[in-house]
Amino acid sequence: MSATTHAHREQSRPLWSTAAAALPQALAKLDPRHAVHTPVIFVVWVSAVVTTVLAVVHPSVFSVSVALWLWATIVFANLAEAVAEGRGKAQADSLRKAKVEARARRLRADGSEEEVPGAELAIGDLVVVEAGQVIPGDGDVVEGVATVDESAITGESAPVIRESGGDRCAVTGGTTVLSDRIVVKITTKPGESFIDRMISLVEGAARQKTPNEIALDILLTTLTLIFLLAVSAIAPIAAWSGARPSLIVLVALLVCLIPTTIGALLSAIGIAGMDRLVQRNVLAMSGRAVEAAGDVSTLLLDKTGTITFGNRRASEFLPVAGVSVEELTEATYLSSLADETPEGRSIIDLALESLPAGAVRSSEDLAREGAVVVPFTAQTRMSGVDLPDGTEVRKGAGGAVAAWVKDNGGREESEPVVLADGIAAAGGTPLTVAVRRPGQPPVELGVVHLKDVVKPGMAERFAQLRAMGIRTVMITGDNPLTARAIAEEAGVDDFLAEATPEDKLALIRKEQEGGRLVAMTGDGTNDAPALAQADVGVAMNTGTSAAKEAGNMVDLDSDPTKLIDVVGIGKQLLITRGALTTFSIANDVAKYFAIIPAMFVTVFPGLDRLNVMRLASPESAMLSAVIFNALIIVALIPLSLKGVAYRPLNASQLLRRNLLVYGVGGVVAPFIGIKLIDLVVSHLPGLA
Repeated sequence: MSATTHAHREQSRPLWSTAAAALPQALAKLDPRHAVHTPVIFVVWVSAVVTTVLAVVHPSVFSVSVALWLWATIVFANLAEAVAEGRGKAQADSLRKAKVEARARRLRADGSEEEVPGAELAIGDLVVVEAGQVIPGDGDVVEGVATVDESAITGESAPVIRESGGDRCAVTGGTTVLSDRIVVKITTKPGESFIDRMISLVEGAARQKTPNEIALDILLTTLTLIFLLAVSAIAPIAAWSGARPSLIVLVALLVCLIPTTIGALLSAIGIAGMDRLVQRNVLAMSGRAVEAAGDVSTLLLDKTGTITFGNRRASEFLPVAGVSVEELTEATYLSSLADETPEGRSIIDLALESLPAGAVRSSEDLAREGAVVVPFTAQTRMSGVDLPDGTEVRKGAGGAVAAWVKDNGGREESEPVVLADGIAAAGGTPLTVAVRRPGQPPVELGVVHLKDVVKPGMAERFAQLRAMGIRTVMITGDNPLTARAIAEEAGVDDFLAEATPEDKLALIRKEQEGGRLVAMTGDGTNDAPALAQADVGVAMNTGTSAAKEAGNMVDLDSDPTKLIDVVGIGKQLLITRGALTTFSIANDVAKYFAIIPAMFVTVFPGLDRLNVMRLASPESAMLSAVIFNALIIVALIPLSLKGVAYRPLNASQLLRRNLLVYGVGGVVAPFIGIKLIDLVVSHLPGLA
């Protein structure tokens, strides 16, 4: 079972079940050595210790209740982090089961083999792996070609091709060779393989706080100090006014006013963000990469396989004067029946859309009728079919077909050349079709337009990115004319034609000079410098080891279009963090105005006008606020794990929506919640 498959199972489990499983870990995190890493929660921990001591020294329903709920607040904060970590640990356990300690057939200098444990392999060792054997370590194929089962990592059951000398040479330790024989050059040390790094990352052991998290920690710590000073000032002011609030009341007030909600959920939000990437088969090497994806303002996308399908596809049949489209379509269809290339299959698909049922035949039908297939060769640059009645059909490069027509007594025509030139000028590839009927000279029927077809929906996706303020740049090795045609059809903002590795690197640096963050994908060794330079470099799992080492993310599915999803996940992470921070601070402000009037209404009767909730007593008000402070963390755990729903809006629209939903909601929620809780706790003995 792959890590991502296990991740989906974890996601489908009810949250209460996941929380129950994580509760022991949450209790273990009550250790002060863990709490000290989160300043806000550490203040709550100290407050819980102080109130516990006071409850023992001066026991009462109020003091004991406050102490218990403060400990519950810490447990709930730990629970959010434990649930998020639990999902990652489940994925890590699945990966450990997939990890196989294999024996390796290491090649000696003289070409002979020796069998050694996989753990003894060193960087640079050459090992032989044949069908049915497990690849003992990460490396690159340096000899041979084979099909490999990578389902333990990617979850994809279909085998993949790995071969030497290209961008699909990287293999992962623990995967299985299904056919043929390859020689692999080991590129990692034992214990540092791709699976080992995946295990470490998904279970959170390698996760470090990102710059935004550190900045937010500083903000929360500052707010905590401000509220600590504010609460400290209340005691002398109250004493001067004739009221003497107890220490336990002041401690409880401090906990209610500091930003405990976001402090409790901050770590869970970050872990859940990386978890969402893993669910999409993308492995982030650091939380910084996920966060950077949310701030990306320029996307560099390869044309082939990302914006377009990669394989040229037939888009149009263009007959010469005097030839019907139906005649050209049928001739092209017959000449392509034995063509197994992607282009040939696309010609068949296009022809079948308009051919009448009686004209549709299969290659088996032609063989039974006695037709002879003429395969494509590099020398002839043509393919076709010779039918039983003597009719010969040819399809291929314009010059080759024209030469065949001339050699067999036909005339050169200018119209096919004009049609072909027009297709080439538009960035397409022309194929000429000709036919020779019995007793007649061959004639050219027309031209097939092959084009690198833009994937459906790409223009809409780029429009969404544009609405988010993200600039898209298409990178291609095509000439500028072809690149411009594809760029206009796809709807990208700019393009880089005839791009070399140096051109990519220069473009990224130019974009970054303006303070923009850049994301790109790549799979080859020549992409490694650009992947390393980009703020978000997504390397394809099928690519070379150099590419995967250079990038800070690896796409296990090797789907270049997933870069757009990665940006969306990064933005969702930032939006979730911002939304819950807004809600938490708004909560604190609302609680201040909800609690203080109830606490001092007996001393300052004028505050009764602000006591809009009409809480039963100062003790009931304080305990209700402490309980609400704990329960709101539990209520927000699902949102912190799932993430705030992301919509492609610009920054000002997002800010407006954030303030309206989570700012106003954060102000209103405490008034409603504390009042409802007060209706219950006010009936407890000693709190009426």
